[in-house]
Amino acid sequence: MSNAQELIDRRRLRRKLGRWRVAAILCLAAAVVALALPLARTGRLDGLFRRDAGAIQTIARVSVEGIITEDDDLIELLGDLGEEKNTRAVILKIDSPGGTTVGGEAIYEAVRRLAEKKPVAAEVGTLAASAGYLIASGSDHIVARQTSIVGSIGTIFQYVDASQLLGNVGVSVNAIKSSPLKAEPSPFAPAPEEAKAMIQRMVLDSYEWFVGIVANRRPIDLAEVRRLADGSVFTGRQALQNRLVDAIGGEDETRRWLEGDRQVPKGLEIVEREPKREGYGLPFFARAKSALFGAFGLDPKTVVGTGASVSGGMMSLWRPPAGL
Repeated sequence: MSNAQELIDRRRLRRKLGRWRVAAILCLAAAVVALALPLARTGRLDGLFRRDAGAIQTIARVSVEGIITEDDDLIELLGDLGEEKNTRAVILKIDSPGGTTVGGEAIYEAVRRLAEKKPVAAEVGTLAASAGYLIASGSDHIVARQTSIVGSIGTIFQYVDASQLLGNVGVSVNAIKSSPLKAEPSPFAPAPEEAKAMIQRMVLDSYEWFVGIVANRRPIDLAEVRRLADGSVFTGRQALQNRLVDAIGGEDETRRWLEGDRQVPKGLEIVEREPKREGYGLPFFARAKSALFGAFGLDPKTVVGTGASVSGGMMSLWRPPAGL
């Protein structure tokens, strides 16, 4: 009888110990989360999942993809890379049709600040057009594939005239304005000639700014840049002939230039670097969010980017012709 009682007591004790172990594990997990969240919100937790930046010299690769907008997180990353002693060079992997002119300008300036501190090369994937090419021109060396699409130097301002549609459904929109050009062009009425002239002046001024950057950054005189800057796009092979890019190839060609022309140590590992995004500052959360939206056909980056053109902002953007 005593043996049976001892067996029952042992089982009770094991159950109690099991519950305490579970409680201890839960408490430990809660403590880890409580410690991690403040670090994650400031972006410092990312560093815990990477090798110590001060231990190994590397080449950083930063992707510039999709519609370009004002991206403070990307600009912050480029600034940080400039201060990292053991990041010896940076490769910009560009695959973009362009985007807002202001977004391209801000990222271009961040690339130039970075290039003052260490070698920066641009590696074009499928496409580097308009603001995408503007950003590439901020680098010290541009490499493209033979069939990459490069160019579309220029700017565009698009607006909607829905006045006929509104008239068909019997809707009229009236406005009292402080001056004739206030809020012009309007989607509720055909644009007056004065408004078109105003927008044309803006577009041409931005075009001159873009052309001047390309002439300053590339080994092409201003007259030749103007000839190329008629909105045309070029293959990588054509872009090389027109000196819009420096070489044909991919990662191997980019590494050859870094190691040969800029004396970056040979054989350094190329490490992907990503901006700190929302989602507690962890790339994992940002990728999970993108995957979730993508499952429903809603890419958050695309939603933000197309919203810029809908709002009537000035764009430096290339769109493939219908049917391609």
